[in-house]
Amino acid sequence: MKPTLLLLAAGMGSRYGGLKQLDGLGPNGETIMDYSIYDAVQAGFGKIVFVIRKDFEQDFREKILSKYEGHVPAELCFQSLDALPEGFTCPEGRVKPWGTNHAVLMAKDVIKEPFCVINCDDFYNRDAFMVIGKFLADLPEGSQGKYAMVGFRVGNTLSENGTVARGICSKDADEHLTTVVERTEIMRIDGRVSYKDEQGQWVAVSDNTPVSMNMWGFTPDYFAHSEAYFKEFLADPANMANPKAEFFIPLMVNKLINDGTATVKVLDTTSKWFGVTYSADRQSVVDKIKKLIEEGVYPEKLW
Repeated sequence: MKPTLLLLAAGMGSRYGGLKQLDGLGPNGETIMDYSIYDAVQAGFGKIVFVIRKDFEQDFREKILSKYEGHVPAELCFQSLDALPEGFTCPEGRVKPWGTNHAVLMAKDVIKEPFCVINCDDFYNRDAFMVIGKFLADLPEGSQGKYAMVGFRVGNTLSENGTVARGICSKDADEHLTTVVERTEIMRIDGRVSYKDEQGQWVAVSDNTPVSMNMWGFTPDYFAHSEAYFKEFLADPANMANPKAEFFIPLMVNKLINDGTATVKVLDTTSKWFGVTYSADRQSVVDKIKKLIEEGVYPEKLW
């Protein structure tokens, strides 16, 4: 069974200052996710599913979904603040989405095969899709609890225009993930990749330290685990009282690892990430895509 690609496209780019998911960066108005989908199809993925907000469905269908007709089956599902398990209601005044793992949960009724989760505004590069596509395609039918994460080398994931947030990963001798810790400020200082710790100190790490770029491989049992743990998350008064509390993928993954419910293989990739974290990143991304087209990695017109 061919794996499915799940694209998280419901967030507004607050630092970028607009709906960057729909920003045309290729020569014919291609978005970053157009290139991700092209790479995924080349890597053997058989279906794409988008999680978006209902309020830009029409724009999304016209600008994005229409391109893929005849190329790859595509479906939409919607993330909203009130999409909560029975017995829970959204706290008054909350405007922030419930986080990346809540977005993943929105696809539970449309994905029945192994799947890869990505952000739609990150340019992952083809090797990353080949690596995780092979992992998912090689899983024995009915596999449960054997997940994966593409571990990008942190030195390949920085912005020239400010700090970035990354999940810094630790792994065991079998290349299985042991922890992922979100570091919200990472940059190169005096030639060395460094992150700011809880005490405000800069800590240097190797360029090859694996980081999560939110490129995960799961089997459908992940939805049931997520649904159960989301209820625990919502039942915690501290989370309901905090308007910024979010149900992140690493939160769920760490729990499953610590419980012994699942293993997460850290897959190495030589791919160099790039993306539009800041508006000043935009031209650099346009230039990098142009260079890849000149090198023959992508055709001038994707679809």
